[in-house]
Amino acid sequence: MGTLDWVVVVGYFFVMVAIGVWSKAKVANTSDFFTAGGKMPWWLSGISHHMSGYSAVMFVAFAGEAYKYGLTVYIWWALTIGVGVGVGAWLFAPRWNRLRSKYNVASPLEYLAKRYNVPTQQVLAWSGSLLKVVDIAAKWAAVAVLLRGFAGVPITWGIVLIGAVTMVYSVIGGLWADALTDFGQFIIQAVAGFAMFGAVIAHFGGISWIWDMWGQLPAQHSQPLAGPYTVTFFLALFLIKTLEYNGGMWNLAQRYMAAPDGSAARRSAALSSVLWLVWPLVLFLPMWAAPLIVPGLGNADDAYVAMGVQMLPAGLVGLVLAGFFSHTMAMVSSDANVISAVITRDMLPRIWKGITRLGEAAQLQLARVTTFLFIAASMLIAIGTSGTGVVIKIVVDVVAATVGVIGIPLILGLLPWFRRSGPRAALSAVLLGLGVWAVLFIFQKSDVAVSKEALVAYPILTSTVVYVLGGLFFPERTTRRDELIDALDADPAPEVAAVK
Repeated sequence: MGTLDWVVVVGYFFVMVAIGVWSKAKVANTSDFFTAGGKMPWWLSGISHHMSGYSAVMFVAFAGEAYKYGLTVYIWWALTIGVGVGVGAWLFAPRWNRLRSKYNVASPLEYLAKRYNVPTQQVLAWSGSLLKVVDIAAKWAAVAVLLRGFAGVPITWGIVLIGAVTMVYSVIGGLWADALTDFGQFIIQAVAGFAMFGAVIAHFGGISWIWDMWGQLPAQHSQPLAGPYTVTFFLALFLIKTLEYNGGMWNLAQRYMAAPDGSAARRSAALSSVLWLVWPLVLFLPMWAAPLIVPGLGNADDAYVAMGVQMLPAGLVGLVLAGFFSHTMAMVSSDANVISAVITRDMLPRIWKGITRLGEAAQLQLARVTTFLFIAASMLIAIGTSGTGVVIKIVVDVVAATVGVIGIPLILGLLPWFRRSGPRAALSAVLLGLGVWAVLFIFQKSDVAVSKEALVAYPILTSTVVYVLGGLFFPERTTRRDELIDALDADPAPEVAAVK
C-alpha cells in the first residue's frame, strides 16, 4: 500500500468516529441507544440490516471457497439469505417491531420471559452471548488477515486498530451511530466493490467475459452445489439463514424494532432482501475469476488480497480495504449494541436486582460499559487465535451449526402456528440441538468422519422436530401467551400508548 492508500484508510476511520460523535446527541436514554427510539427511516433500517449481516469473512473464507469451488458460495450463502429475508418481510419483521411499540421491548430476548419463562430466556441469553463473542472474534481475525495481506500490518495490531475505532463510535452513539455508519459504509463498499468489478472486466476486455469465463474454469465451478456443499447442506442452511437473518442473529431484529411501525419494518426487510440477492453478485465476480488471474495460490483465503494488490492502482487499494473494514465494523458494532441490550435488559437484572432501580442516566452508562467490554473480549479472543485457520471453521462449523438451534424458540415463538410450544419444548429444543452439535463436533475433532452437511443439518433438524413435537404432545398454551402472540398481528392504534 502506498501513501494515498493510507490516506484513504485513515480518512475512512476518521469519518466513522465523527459519525459516532455526532450521533451522541440523538441518544438520550436506553431506548434511543438500543432501538433508536423507533424513529429510524425504513430505508436506513433496511440498509443497516443488510450491512450488519456480513463481514470481512466474505473476502477471506468465502473468497477462498469461491476460488476453490466457484458459483456455489453464492447459492448456499447469499441466495439463502436473500430469499429467507424476503420470507421474513411478511412473517417476522412487523412482529419484531410490534414488540417494541406495544411492550416497550428493547432487547430481542426480552419478550421470552413472557412467551416462555425466565429460565428459557436465560439459557438463550447466555448461550447466544457466548456464541456471539466467538463469532465476532472470527470477524476480527478475518479483517486482520486482509490488513496484513494488503499492508503487512501484524494480525494483533490490525485487530487493535480496527477494534478501537469500532469501539469508539459504538460506545458513544448506540444504534443510531451503527445505522448511520452502516449507511456511510454502504456507500464506500459500493464504490470499492464496483472498482474491483470494473478492474476484472477491464482485465478480460469486456463485460461479455462474465459468461465466457466459465468455459475456462474447472467444470465444478459453474455448478450450483459443488465440493462439500450438497443439497442437504443447502436446505439446512436455508432454514438456518431464514431464522438467523430474521432475528436469530439478534442485531438484525433490532433493525426491525427501530423502524417507526410494522409496515416500515416490512419495507426495510424487503429492501435488505433485494440487496442480498443482487449486491453479492458484484462482490463475488472477482472471486470467481480469481483462478484465472492469480492461479495456483497455496492459500485460497488470500485470493481477494492477491487480486487487489495486482489489479488496483494507488488509492483504490485503500478504498477496497476500507470496504473490507466496513463489513466487519458494521456487524461488530451492531452485535455489540444488541449484546449490551441483552446483558443490561435480560441477564443482569436476574443477577443484580438493584439494576432495575438505576436512573435513566445510570442505565445508559451501563449500556455503554457493556458494549465496551463485549468488543474488548472479542478482540482478545481474536488476538489469541492469531487469525490462522479459524475463520471458516468458526463461521460454518460453530456459528452456522448452532445459531439456528438457539433461534428456533426465539423466532418460531413469534408465530401463532406454534402457540402450543411452551417452556419445555423450547428448552428441550435448544439443549438437545446443542447436544447433537457437540457430539458431532467432538467426533470431528477426534478424526471421525463427520460431513459438513451433517454438522450443520442434524442439530437444526433435531431442534426443529423437538420444538414442534413438544408443542403437539406436551402443549403449554396459556391465556397470557396467546395474548402476547395475538398482539403481534397488527400495529397499535396511533392513539394507544405502549404498555409494558
